[in-house]
This record gives sequence, structure tokens and C-alpha cells, in this order.
Amino acid sequence: MRLENTYIGIEGVGRTTERKLWQAGARTWSEFDPSLCGPTTAERVESFIERARPRLDDGDSAFFEQVLPSKERWRLYENFREEACFFDIETTGLDHDRDTVTCVSAHRDGDTETLVRGDDLTRESLADLLEAPLLVTFNGARFDVPFLETAFDLDIDRPHLDLMYPCRRVGLTGGLKTIEPEVGVERDRPDMSGRDAVRLWREHERGVDGSLETLVSYNREDAVNLRTVADQTVERLDRELLPDTGQ
Repeated sequence: MRLENTYIGIEGVGRTTERKLWQAGARTWSEFDPSLCGPTTAERVESFIERARPRLDDGDSAFFEQVLPSKERWRLYENFREEACFFDIETTGLDHDRDTVTCVSAHRDGDTETLVRGDDLTRESLADLLEAPLLVTFNGARFDVPFLETAFDLDIDRPHLDLMYPCRRVGLTGGLKTIEPEVGVERDRPDMSGRDAVRLWREHERGVDGSLETLVSYNREDAVNLRTVADQTVERLDRELLPDTGQ
């Protein structure tokens, strides 16, 4: 699903009307014909398309995040996939007021970068790392983003796709490690938990050789694998919502 397929979010257009437009042949904005719906709806659709086209050409993801209902923001993904920042964090615990961030990995356009506490993990480097038209996480809306905002006094005001929710829509439930095998992801190392991440950091603080390298590798895998999970989840949503369009 690309944004050019999308009508939902326009005033007066819900899922039923959107599907009727697709089935009538208006699979994309360029195929929309005012005769396919009532005059008021047609006027609203045409007005929206006129505003949306230049915003899309300019890569204005924030415009579409504001227009789309929260449950439909996954539709940003295909347009902004190549510029998206897939990121994951490791911490010393779950309390963002008391615990600390140990490392942050971000995967973008085939490259992965990791910032580590005590080395290059700073407010400025983190802000640069997350500079993207779309952030992609798993459970990041409740954990990663507020944790980083508190720990680094940042306002991470970027369009954000938290994969946990679209995954649930297509029957992929549980945590990221549970979902990964269902979409074809194979880990290079045995599965590790958040507790293992805390243990590895504590061992690193005590000078245990290899602990930091293992932690960073684990964190980087999380970020990289988000891309596959996102690709597969959006593909399943496409099949569910666009069965007759050939998209």
C-alpha cells in the first residue's frame, strides 16, 4: 500500500468508501473520477489530492502522519521505506526515570550504526541518528521513544511506525523474538532477552572481555531485523486490504 492508494483520512471517507473507490477502478489518486462518489465526497477527495501530491513530492511524511488515523499510519511505510530509520535501544532496566540507556542501534538504507554509552552516545549524536522522515520500532511508542526523550531531554517529534500494532492486525502476536521466525528471520546467535542485555552491560562495566561486543551485536540485529518484520507485515496488510487491485 502506497500513499497514492490511500483515501482514508479524508473527511467523509472511511474504510467502506475507500474500498468502494478501489473496486470502482480508482486504485490510485490518478485514477480517481468524481463520478465514482457523491459530489460532496468527490470535492473533498479532489481537494485532498491537490494538497497531498506536492507534499508527497517534497517527502513531507509529517503531513500524512497528521492526516491518517493512528491505526493506518503503517501506510507511510512503502513511500518512506528506503529513508526510514529502524532503531532499537538497550537499557539497564525498564524505569526511564531511574535506569540508563546503554546503546542505540539504527539501520537505514542498508547501513547500521550503533551509539554506546560512555563513548559516542550523546544527545547530539542521538538526534542526528534519528533524523529521518519515518522512525520504525517495535513497542517503541511505549518504551524506546519515551525512554530516550527522558534520558536525553529530547523531543523525538518524527512520524513513527510502531510495528507491534500492525503486526497484531495480521495475527503476529508476542514480542519481536517470537514474531521474527514467523516472517523468515533467522538469528546469528542464540536468543537473548532484556535481562541478558543488562547482564552483558554490567559485565562490560566490570571489564569482562567480549561483553560489549556481544551486546552491540545483539542490539544491531534487533534494528536490522525490524526491516524484514516491517516488509512482511505491510505485505500481509496489503493482501488483506487490496485483494482486487493488483497492487
